[in-house]
Amino acid sequence: MPQSAIIAGVGMIKFAKPGASESYDRMGAAAIRDALADAGLSYDDIQQAYAGYVYGDSTSGQKALYHVGMTGIPIVNVNNNCSTGSTALFLARQAIEHGIADCVLAVGFEQMQPGALGSHWLDRPTPFDDFDAETDALVGNGQVPLALRYFGGAGQSHMQKYGTTLNDFAKIRAKASRHAAHNPLALFNTELTEDQVMAAPMMWDGVMTRLMACPPTCGGAAAILCSEAFAQKHGISSQVQIVAQAMTTDFPSTFDAHDMMQLVGYDMSKAAREQVCEQAGIGVEDVDVVELHDCFTHNELITYEALGLCDEGSAQQFIADGDNTYGGKYVTNPSGGLLSKGHPLGATGLAQCYELTHQLRGTARERQVAGARTALQHNLGLGGACVVTLYQAA
Repeated sequence: MPQSAIIAGVGMIKFAKPGASESYDRMGAAAIRDALADAGLSYDDIQQAYAGYVYGDSTSGQKALYHVGMTGIPIVNVNNNCSTGSTALFLARQAIEHGIADCVLAVGFEQMQPGALGSHWLDRPTPFDDFDAETDALVGNGQVPLALRYFGGAGQSHMQKYGTTLNDFAKIRAKASRHAAHNPLALFNTELTEDQVMAAPMMWDGVMTRLMACPPTCGGAAAILCSEAFAQKHGISSQVQIVAQAMTTDFPSTFDAHDMMQLVGYDMSKAAREQVCEQAGIGVEDVDVVELHDCFTHNELITYEALGLCDEGSAQQFIADGDNTYGGKYVTNPSGGLLSKGHPLGATGLAQCYELTHQLRGTARERQVAGARTALQHNLGLGGACVVTLYQAA
């Protein structure tokens, strides 16, 4: 019989711009110590660890964890692109639910470089060869950085299908900044207006301004999961639990649909959300607060529909009605999201976990979603993997 996975402790450091942070190992260690303190545990209590990062040599996880302790436990290094942090969480949760371990650590960190993302391996095929070829065929614009072409192209597809406008994306960015203004751990805390987002330099004419993209970021975050028996033995609150979780990878429709929305994981996100709702026996309408993967405003908008927060084609009205913020149906990205909080690839999924844990504990302070009992997390990595996690307050 699967055991419930309890969030025993979470930790996170303030995100920073490239060149302004500590090294990856120090950031990871700081997040681990924060999570241990939050749980009231020592490193000796940890039985397994999963360490997530994208840009780093093998066994970087050991380098980070050894600053905290060297107890001989299994340490697994995880790399799943932008969904790396939640992939580490997915593995940690499996270990708890299937009784392999009683107390498991998931940590994510990233020390990023300025500028657009790129491959460090130039003597072999990239995992994105097929994605790049499809993007070239569908949107062209080879002078635009690939990540912008992927997600800008997805937004452009939505605009062409449903009449979405650039202003709709600007509203999402302005919303993110309002939320982040109350998050001391976010990279950017300055509130932006829709007009300021629209007035930013145009990265792709008619499709995206600079403020519609998340920045390269450095940071670390961690979560400690435990079983109910371990929680009782150590006096740990079982207030926040993972009640369902799913990881999906690409389907044939990713390429067969010849649609940029599908190429950036629309069906992966939809399928993962359907799986967690089926596992938990609830509908998405029961969710109070959402942290979703807003690497670009365009991805936030299409993810509203993929997660079932609104019907396909109705995101424009969903935004106009304020159903994506406080006072609406679903408070999305109360942390400020990747757009304002920042996106250190390996840490992102665990930073989402950090935010939602505090929301369900009722300890999110100015960001608190009133009466939050059920939370949904969505973390997407192209190439591809999507992890959707459903949390509930006991």
